[in-house]
Amino acid sequence: MRVRLVLAAAALLTAAVAPLAHAGGADGHHTADRPTGSHLRDGHLRDVHFTDSHFTDGHFTDGLFVDAYGTVADDSTVTLSGTYRCLDDSAGPVFVSSTLVQGDRSTGIGGTRAVCDGHLHTWTNSSVVKDPAYRPGAARVEATLMQLSGTGLPLPRFLATEKADVELR
Repeated sequence: MRVRLVLAAAALLTAAVAPLAHAGGADGHHTADRPTGSHLRDGHLRDVHFTDSHFTDGHFTDGLFVDAYGTVADDSTVTLSGTYRCLDDSAGPVFVSSTLVQGDRSTGIGGTRAVCDGHLHTWTNSSVVKDPAYRPGAARVEATLMQLSGTGLPLPRFLATEKADVELR
């Protein structure tokens, strides 16, 4: 079991580091094509998705949301996005990873390094997926806010997860 966790952490870390150039920057800031319900104000993203359920004793907890749509470009580049908040990355780096499921196909779509400062941020993950390529239409996204921590080989700690039906355009 421990070997599986280590292999999963290594795979997630590899998937998270490579696409940072396509992920709107290593800091996770990306505001283009935001859906209604979220907006940028005073340099920080405000999102109506964060509700009282994300409060613990009057303080926000870690949270993660997936936008209602993703894109498939002509070159088979899939782009997914959403919003997150994390509070503390002192134990190790935090990443937003995403998996796209359409029909019987499931593929990891990049990873974004998270900024854990208690503010809302956007995440955008992109990957070129061919053979067979994803098509516009209904799909499902499974996103995870994960922290790598520990000495030696880092182990994953899952801070938040979100499963959402999306429309690929």
